[in-house]
Amino acid sequence: MSNNLTHGIKLKDKIGYALGDAGGLLTFSLIGAFQNKFYTDALGISPSKIVVLILIARIWDAINDPLWGAFISSRKPKPSGQFRPWIIGFSVPLAISAALMFFKIPGLDETKYLIYAYVTYICYGMMYTAVNIPYGSLASVITDDELERSSLSMWRSIGAGIGGLPGTIILPMIVYTVVGQYPNGTNIQVLNENKLFWCVLVLSVFSVLVYFVHYKLTKERIAPQPKIKDKNHNAIATIRDLVKNRPFVMICIASMLLIAFQFYYQSTFTYLFTDYFGKPGLYAMVTVCTYLPMAIFIPVMNKLIKKFGKKELCAFGMAFATIACLILYFARGNEGLSHNPYFFLILTFFSGLGQTFLVLEVWALVMDVIDYHELRTGKREEGMAYAFFSFTRKLGQTLAGVGLNILLARIGYNGEITKNGGMLSEDVLSKLYDISTIVPAILLALMAVTLFFGYNLSKKKLEEMHKELDIIRAKEAQE
Repeated sequence: MSNNLTHGIKLKDKIGYALGDAGGLLTFSLIGAFQNKFYTDALGISPSKIVVLILIARIWDAINDPLWGAFISSRKPKPSGQFRPWIIGFSVPLAISAALMFFKIPGLDETKYLIYAYVTYICYGMMYTAVNIPYGSLASVITDDELERSSLSMWRSIGAGIGGLPGTIILPMIVYTVVGQYPNGTNIQVLNENKLFWCVLVLSVFSVLVYFVHYKLTKERIAPQPKIKDKNHNAIATIRDLVKNRPFVMICIASMLLIAFQFYYQSTFTYLFTDYFGKPGLYAMVTVCTYLPMAIFIPVMNKLIKKFGKKELCAFGMAFATIACLILYFARGNEGLSHNPYFFLILTFFSGLGQTFLVLEVWALVMDVIDYHELRTGKREEGMAYAFFSFTRKLGQTLAGVGLNILLARIGYNGEITKNGGMLSEDVLSKLYDISTIVPAILLALMAVTLFFGYNLSKKKLEEMHKELDIIRAKEAQE
């Protein structure tokens, strides 16, 4: 690696970087789309026990993620780079663990299925950490140009969207079986675990191929800082510095809420379109409505950033998305609207318009706060910074999983009823609609507040910061 040619990245770099997240999302998106329903309906695990499973997995992540980030940062770079070798090296174990997570061993009781869920879920989380922490750190060593980083962030979001398409668009039309009808003609459909497993297996194998192409197309250009032994500066000291970094803490909170929102609505909408609307195939349109706005804004995103700033666009977008979700919630008083899946999808599209800015720019914001950390401390420490950031995103996943299962238990949802051809009560279905709309609205509102009033790297401040960093780096290059 060298310090030269940090600007002027090509289309190949952008496509290669996008493929890294596409490879991960081929399996990671399945957690939000199917895991909870697989546990409750296929394995027969009660929501209360799933809550404990998720909490224990996150406790382990609290230990595992920072350790892995520190380990990556402490390793001497290989000829192919500091981060890329870890991504390709753990891509196969990640694929295997994903397939096992959705495999149902026949004939076990709930306790044994729960143990199996613990082992496979935690194993998958560890393998995903092993790949995703170095991948998240990779962009900062591909280029140090602000607009190029913004472009990489957008391409990463595109890759994530493409990687999530098979699990959220194709699989919902394949893995359900009709077992009966409600009196109003709505189909009663159940998850077919055998179809789901074979689909996951295919996606897992394909993810390895995608990671291989990602590895071939990407290049680390910026040499890491020399490893200086400092007995007074360790992983704990780095974390202490990071928590004093206000924009870093705020983007961690905003991203945690974003992941909580995404996982919550993906999981909840699986139940909503299957049990409430009786049209699980239409769940595919949720992904379309959420990601289609990207196609609208990507061509003009850099122009908007130059004019308004990243922080400003993201904050406004989340406020707009909040309004769209609130309209859905208050529509529950109108029988015709609340039972119309197409009205629901139209408002989901408008919510997606607002979400697009943060979804596209969140990784550029992360690179900005790592730069801010360098300005404050003189150290980049991408590995530890991203490990801490990655852990807060997993907390968001935890918040979604725990919250959803608590609410499912609260409203009296029982997957065994529909699995055996029975009907959920009107009261349960009505409450299912409520928790599918008001909770996302609350999470979006919290993101808007965090970005408006907490994250303080405005357009003007960001320009000043990068001027200072350019001067510092120019002096270091001359020494």
